[in-house]
Amino acid sequence: MAVNLQSVLDNTLPAMGYELVDFELGANGLMRIFIDKEGGVTIDDCVEVSNHLTRLFMVEEIPYERLEVSSPGMDRLIKKPADFERFAGQKVRVKLRLPLPDRRRNLVGLLKGFIDECVVVDVDGEVLNLPLSQIDRVRLEPQF
Repeated sequence: MAVNLQSVLDNTLPAMGYELVDFELGANGLMRIFIDKEGGVTIDDCVEVSNHLTRLFMVEEIPYERLEVSSPGMDRLIKKPADFERFAGQKVRVKLRLPLPDRRRNLVGLLKGFIDECVVVDVDGEVLNLPLSQIDRVRLEPQF
């Protein structure tokens, strides 16, 4: 691919009023793009972004077979340092690449923030500084 997809999305979506949460390139040419905006994403937002990106990808000659645009959902993936600050105070589920010394690899706790390349999480009263490089993924834990 001659054009960097990440760069195209990073330059396009904010200008439209959306945040790129994540994107996936799946089997059989499937491209999934997860967007967000203040107040949440509606079906009309997804349609608007999908139509715009369809035209843009044709111009930029970005290959894909099927495009899906959606909100990140209630269990939103958190990846960017700014997101760890934005969602501080909320409950998260953390999956580590390697287990902690006590053999825990999956944690649920209160997100405290992001300091010195570490995600800070309070797990049952124990504040853990988890290096971002050791984290597989962090998702918001939906509260009902």
